[in-house]
Amino acid sequence: MMKGVSVGVGLLGLLLACVTTAPTDKNRDWDIYSFHINSTVTSRYATTIITSRVANRIDQSQEIEFHVKIPKNAFISKFKMTIEGQTYDGVVKQKEEAQQQYTQAVSRGQSAGIVSSVGRTLEEFKTSVTVAALSKVTFELTYEELLKRRMGKYELLIHARPMQPVADFKIDVYINERPGIHFLEITGGLSTKALANAITKTHASSEAWVHFYPSKELQSQCESCGEQGLNGDLVITYDVHRKTSMGDLHESEGYFVHHFAPSDLPRIPKNLVFIIDRSGSMHGRKMEQTREALLKILGDLAEDDHFGLITFDSSVSTWRKELLPANQDNLEAAKSFARNIHERGATDINAAVLEGTAMLNRHPQGGSVSLLILLTDGDPTTGETNLEKIHKNIKEAIGKKFPLYCLGFGMDVNFDFLEKMALENSGVGRRIYTDSDAALQLQGFYEEVATPLLTDVQMIYLGGANLTQTNFSQYYNGSEIVVAGQIPDNNIEMFTAEVIAISKSNRVMYSDTLPKEEPIEARSDSHIQRLWAYLTVKQLLDKEVQLSGKEKEKVKKEALDLCMKYSFVTPFTSMVVTKPQGEDSQVAHKPKEGEKPIRSSRVISGSRLQVLKHQVNSHPAMAVQDAYGLMRRTNDHAVQKSFPDFAMASLDFNDPPRARATKTTMRTTTTTVSPLRRFLLPAEGQALPLCYDIPVALSLRLLLDPNNELSMNGQLGQSASAGYRKIVIHYRSDQHIELDTTGITFNDEQNTTYFSWSPKINHKTDSVSLILRDKEMDVTIASTRVVIMLYKRNGIKFLWPVLRQRPTGDNIIGIMAHPPVAYEEVQGITMKLKIRDKEVDVSRDSAVDLSVRSTPTVACWLMPLQSALQGELADFTITQL
Repeated sequence: MMKGVSVGVGLLGLLLACVTTAPTDKNRDWDIYSFHINSTVTSRYATTIITSRVANRIDQSQEIEFHVKIPKNAFISKFKMTIEGQTYDGVVKQKEEAQQQYTQAVSRGQSAGIVSSVGRTLEEFKTSVTVAALSKVTFELTYEELLKRRMGKYELLIHARPMQPVADFKIDVYINERPGIHFLEITGGLSTKALANAITKTHASSEAWVHFYPSKELQSQCESCGEQGLNGDLVITYDVHRKTSMGDLHESEGYFVHHFAPSDLPRIPKNLVFIIDRSGSMHGRKMEQTREALLKILGDLAEDDHFGLITFDSSVSTWRKELLPANQDNLEAAKSFARNIHERGATDINAAVLEGTAMLNRHPQGGSVSLLILLTDGDPTTGETNLEKIHKNIKEAIGKKFPLYCLGFGMDVNFDFLEKMALENSGVGRRIYTDSDAALQLQGFYEEVATPLLTDVQMIYLGGANLTQTNFSQYYNGSEIVVAGQIPDNNIEMFTAEVIAISKSNRVMYSDTLPKEEPIEARSDSHIQRLWAYLTVKQLLDKEVQLSGKEKEKVKKEALDLCMKYSFVTPFTSMVVTKPQGEDSQVAHKPKEGEKPIRSSRVISGSRLQVLKHQVNSHPAMAVQDAYGLMRRTNDHAVQKSFPDFAMASLDFNDPPRARATKTTMRTTTTTVSPLRRFLLPAEGQALPLCYDIPVALSLRLLLDPNNELSMNGQLGQSASAGYRKIVIHYRSDQHIELDTTGITFNDEQNTTYFSWSPKINHKTDSVSLILRDKEMDVTIASTRVVIMLYKRNGIKFLWPVLRQRPTGDNIIGIMAHPPVAYEEVQGITMKLKIRDKEVDVSRDSAVDLSVRSTPTVACWLMPLQSALQGELADFTITQL
């Protein structure tokens, strides 16, 4: 029987192996012959079904992957695979139960291979199955989401990136909104230029249809296309008519939904305090974008608004002690203050938010709305640092009088801490991604809360039960309040909806009953029941964050019961993907915001990650050369360190080395020491380089270039016969490359891409180039070029970085940052080198040069690390990569 092969097929969204070159139709081993996306939206509740049919075109079995990206707010509710007429369904289970199944599979070395990761707006779903020779597989994924109204419109996002042009490619969207569709627009990369001709749009009174049927030829010829077919978004934006201020009330089968979004109201003046983190971690682009956004926001304040500015690090500074009206003079003075905000110091979040709260409490509240907006990129590091005490302090100080909005800048921020603090105080937590548009993200958030129309909103439903949230502190223009619930016994005659709220200083009230006649719709109205379940689960997830103890467990159980009933994949549940007999089941988790992806043990190339235990086989009569040229005699109690001269064997680092007996010609000293690794340091104008030893298992600063906001750190392995187990490169604050012996992860804050070491890769962005070939990852960032090489010895894989092009500029530090060293030999009783006008004792030794693939053994002058690097070991060690 022929051994199966494995390929990766991306059907919707960015394929982790997207940087590989897709084969042509003639030599491709698999073919996506049909790819459909069907999305139905009713009462703003969208159900999307992705169906992909793939054929194995070769006469041997191979592994086919289904890989999609779905909106972050969506819940997966169904997944199935059909192979040779047999359907295999995914089953939703409690997360702990599914996790146990996942862990057991991993411990057996089996695939547990669903990957779920978070980007800015999308999440990733992946599974795979082995398809027999010349057979076909159909994948079908269903997910559901409630479209949220922002700035006067709803947005349905479909992201498509097949790995090839597809003969039968279709995207069909049907929208049915009973109040009537006010406008409908189509944007995104898939709607531009030539592709626009493949879109048809039909808009009736309460219904709309959008069809996107690009030809196979067009899929490879358009601006955003290539050999791998389409690559872009189709974004459908719309809003509905609102004939009454009460909004849209809709009932079906014992459930109701109420969409409330009045606009014919006067705006309420704001009392607004911005709390800006100016700690050291905000340096560079973050602070520039914060200043840029703050200047724009100040320019958008209305004259009847009042505002204040607070900046903080380890201390708290206020622009003015009290809120001031947003007149021209005050705004110009505030802008001058904003332009001169500079980063420094630590982070005292507790004191800063308490000061902002006190400022709002001192200001008269009548006829106005107060808002507190915090922007930070880090954890509290000074002052009060106990997170629970900070939450308690802030909650007591605010006392439900106004909302606190927490904006977390970047991926390193403790988002759970900020989100809980916001939710406890009637606000929301929002992550600001450190991309080029970060300033626009900040401005966009402000625009959502810029125009308050109502406060103290109470939604009352006589005859309703099991209601979702009904009390809201504010309602902003362009947004929407959605409430759903049950109507016991479907008694709609006794059902009445009322809304009571404050508009400026006036009390307003709206009321309505359910319409007696429902229009005929093209589909069942069971979506209202599912909308109720979706919204209830979402709000229970937010509530669970704020609670503890028995109350927390009660809310979690309530949410879990609904998730199990409606088959929602949420942070409390997972989907177990069943497969044909003989293949491993897989588990899909719903990640939390900012959570690092759970990596599959199966990589794109189909090779399986094997957990290898390093075994040390010592022999008292043998001296074994490790990866750094250090010759050591080993036994159970001691390491004998031999100094020059001795015979050495050249090793092939891709095959297990052979230990060989070595005759020592100089004295040896025996002492118990930690295993060491040997590093080479080039010499200027001399034949022999320098070398020095570093203990194992340390995390080292390899390179730090503050001029270009570039850093590279590495973690040494536990074994003396291996190198780095992990290397992490950070560029600016928004791009990160993590390398270990299983693969490479590239994160640009919007997307996370994972590569195995097997394929050839050429992946480029505006500022980063990644080229993988022959187990060497060539990374170019700004003026710096480094190659990370993958080696294997005694079954242990390790990494070794080689600096090919040094960064330009001054202040470059790290163990790889040193330029070639100039020295002079000083003859005497003992060998010395003169380096930078200082004499250093050295001995002639040898090391393996890992910067060359052939790994030659070279002679070197062995010296203390302090002399070689002109610093202490502590200067080059770090606590976090």
